[in-house]
Amino acid sequence: MKYLPLLILLFTILSCGQTKKNDLQNPDELDEQVSKDNWIYLFDGSTLDGWRNYNSDKLSGQWMIEDGHLTFDTEKRLEVDKKGGGDLIYGDEEFDNFELYLEWKLPKGGNSGIFYHLKEGYGGPPEVSPEYQLLDDDGWEELNKAKLEDWQKAGADYAMYAPDDETKILHPAGEWNSSRIIFTTDKVQYFLNGQQTVEFVPWSEDWNKRKAAGKWKNTEDYGKYKKGYIGLQDHDSPIWFREIKIRKL
Repeated sequence: MKYLPLLILLFTILSCGQTKKNDLQNPDELDEQVSKDNWIYLFDGSTLDGWRNYNSDKLSGQWMIEDGHLTFDTEKRLEVDKKGGGDLIYGDEEFDNFELYLEWKLPKGGNSGIFYHLKEGYGGPPEVSPEYQLLDDDGWEELNKAKLEDWQKAGADYAMYAPDDETKILHPAGEWNSSRIIFTTDKVQYFLNGQQTVEFVPWSEDWNKRKAAGKWKNTEDYGKYKKGYIGLQDHDSPIWFREIKIRKL
């Protein structure tokens, strides 16, 4: 019995040490710290540096910063055949594996998208780049008097993977939404307002079957690049972006 206090003391020291070790290795805490330390702001509300139009060396005059948001001048839009400012790319750097976060809002029936692994020299970003769909689902159906396919809806990997309706949260037209893309060669995840909508393995057998059987079957270079620019789609409806940031994985 005389050894009992010594054993208790030894057990306490070991337990404290193990707790300390586990705390340091908590993956959630480490991920949170990495997220805080390594974000690269592509748009912080104060400058358009790095942004230009697709297949161009400059940014069209319609795109502007308004109240800290990236948008385009709706008056100029009406002056130029009802077109917006043209598709955008962040042209200062290409990314391969990444986590991208941004916030956006659309008017009723509005339509846009986020491109990644984007390369220039094509007729438009959809010919080559995967697209995270941004859409006012209900408003689009009402205004167009048509039903959307699941793969056309907000939070989809457009024309490839439909969003999970059981988890999807889409805020109404005119309200802010948040989107997040996590891309690695092992797995791709899309999130909408904090809820995962899509998960797939890029360039897998399933991915190739979907490409061969769907909208991109005759678009040879769709999705083939493993590194490229981040882009934003101008689909001729007003749109507002803010808090656009990325971190390398």
